[in-house]
Amino acid sequence: MPRLHSPDEIFSSRYTPSWFLLCFAAGVVNGVALLACQRFVTHVTGTVTRLGLELLHVNILLDFVAVLLCFVAGATLSGLLINGRAQRGQRPFFSVPLWICAAVIASAGLAGQFGWLGPFGGTVDEPGDFVFLCALSFAMGLQNAAVATSTGALVRTTHLTGPATDLGVHLAELIFARGRQQALAGQHALLRFGKIVAYATGAVIAVPLARVFGFSSLLLPAAVISVVSVISFVRKEAEVQRPSVKVEPSAPSVPATFQ
Repeated sequence: MPRLHSPDEIFSSRYTPSWFLLCFAAGVVNGVALLACQRFVTHVTGTVTRLGLELLHVNILLDFVAVLLCFVAGATLSGLLINGRAQRGQRPFFSVPLWICAAVIASAGLAGQFGWLGPFGGTVDEPGDFVFLCALSFAMGLQNAAVATSTGALVRTTHLTGPATDLGVHLAELIFARGRQQALAGQHALLRFGKIVAYATGAVIAVPLARVFGFSSLLLPAAVISVVSVISFVRKEAEVQRPSVKVEPSAPSVPATFQ
């Protein structure tokens, strides 16, 4: 699997803010989705849970299946644009999934603002609600897969179960580890803690944004993702295209850092 950012770069002051910004964007997206139609979209745990709860309600069940499949489809498209092209000996498009992600989120926000997706707020009971959820789920699948691939699976930015687990693991390492291992554990712990704070901040910001702007509040995370794509992906892609620099293959990393 190709990797755009080396482990040292991932924890550097140049790139760490980008991971936090992407988590912030995901927090806004998830918060707006919840406020718009009482559903989460940035992770699949809740969606799969609803599949079980709605087993006897076929229409709703199929709607949640669609939301789940859209997340997977987003991740698949990202894989084709990055890993698929690398396997064929072509230049991986690391930044393209993020551009598509931002475009889909912005389009969903504008479509809702123009009244094409029904009213903002309430519960999921109209086709437009699930179109909205499917679009956002697809976008989050794109974002998560693109970041995971570019960092050799060291960073993910749309869910927090793995980062929270890793935070606990690395906090324990800070107690018993020494020297370089302790310093590395500190870096991992700070990254995970920062991602959790950034995600929560995005959710906090989503509340006043949604009250004032409704669907169009999604333009904020779309803009944030676009900025991150430029500063941490487009520029880095330009660097690795230089003759003296190559995209690194993935290598085994420190345990408990894959979420």
